[in-house]
Amino acid sequence: MPGVQLVAPLLFLHLHLLLDGSIPCPRLGAAQPGSACGERGGGVGVVRNRPGRGAPKRGGHRPDALGAAPGGTGTGTRHLPGEAGPARSSGTPARAARRSSISSIVVSPPLPSPPPPPPAPEAAGGAERGGAVQRGMAALPAGLFAVYKPAGVAWSRVREAVETRLLRELNAAPGRPPRQHVRFLPAPAGGDGGVTGLVATRVPVLADHPLVRGPRFRQLKIGAGHRLDVKASGVFVLGIGHGNKLLTDLYNCHLTKVYTVGGLFGKATDDFSDTGKLVEKTTFDHITREKLERILAVIQGTNHKALLMHSNIDMKTQEAYELAVKGLIRPMGKSPPIITAIRCLQFTLPEFQLEIHCLHETQQYLRKVIHEIGLELKSSAVCTQVRRIRDGVFTLDDALLRTQWNLQSVQKAIWDCQLKVKTELERTLGHQGGPRCRQLSAGYGGNGHQPSLQHNTAATR
Repeated sequence: MPGVQLVAPLLFLHLHLLLDGSIPCPRLGAAQPGSACGERGGGVGVVRNRPGRGAPKRGGHRPDALGAAPGGTGTGTRHLPGEAGPARSSGTPARAARRSSISSIVVSPPLPSPPPPPPAPEAAGGAERGGAVQRGMAALPAGLFAVYKPAGVAWSRVREAVETRLLRELNAAPGRPPRQHVRFLPAPAGGDGGVTGLVATRVPVLADHPLVRGPRFRQLKIGAGHRLDVKASGVFVLGIGHGNKLLTDLYNCHLTKVYTVGGLFGKATDDFSDTGKLVEKTTFDHITREKLERILAVIQGTNHKALLMHSNIDMKTQEAYELAVKGLIRPMGKSPPIITAIRCLQFTLPEFQLEIHCLHETQQYLRKVIHEIGLELKSSAVCTQVRRIRDGVFTLDDALLRTQWNLQSVQKAIWDCQLKVKTELERTLGHQGGPRCRQLSAGYGGNGHQPSLQHNTAATR
């Protein structure tokens, strides 16, 4: 720019003359030798007096800071810092032109004030329907629910499938908008080619961008209740968030589980199932339903004695009577598998189907029961099906099918089972007392949730 090339040598020459003392430093007030000059009215710059040279006398005419000839309007009046001084004569027209060119270079256009921040979103408060939290965003469910586990699939694969489906829907839901911060960006150049300035504007924080941050939920804390082996099917209870603690409470309740078990007379295998290695074949024409039910009565009576023995309750006390009325006589600790009830549902030789109510069982134990029934009837039998139809308070009606493993169905299932889970826990653990029992009514259905933690499987037998 020609104006800048012309003015720059003049500024350096004027500064040299000030330091050499040829031009006295303009001052608005008295100062000690060697100290900084007082601020000028316009505040162009600060120049120090050289040692040994006195300050100029007050009053009279003073030369301009840019070398203006005497005759300006300077007086001896003292001004405070930042206060505009008296007007000065602009000197010759050439100096006035140079000043205007300098001002046009130094002064930048004023920056517009930043726009007000957007209103804060409504704070999430309270628990949502079904124990879900985070109102206005992806709701994370928390509680207990049941799914239907098909045969031929491991229980861990079922839990992983549920977790994957929930994570996909949670991350697909709209989340909070990215944060905004203020940045000073160059203003667009005008058509006249003027000098561009900086404009304060709000831009989103790149750290909150989905491509930088990644998925919002990476892992869910899903715990598994009483497990089922690969060959078994039926009700499988899962817990999310604080539901993992409720899984432990349900385990301590030692609730009864109900199975439908299918059998086939006439052959025996190494693992008591119809898919195992064939060991022997036998006849079964002599077996009748009456003989089968007689064997089932013997099995139930034997297990009833074991139930009373492992309950550690004196049957001659009032406590035993009250527990029997409530149906709470059962082992409240570790014990061998106990069958509390067994009956025949279907009998068409060589096939039959039983309904078994039991505690602390495994699916392999139920297959062995079918094998022993065949031996008692002077024949052999294998198990064709093990299906859990009830796990504590959860039934087949509460279990979600494969097509229902989505966020909305899980939230609804948690809400539907919330009341009966709370009632069963208070009824079973109520006679034991303790601080945990007193926390059930206040602790269930809370808004605690833990997204993106490791799996925590409840201890099950």
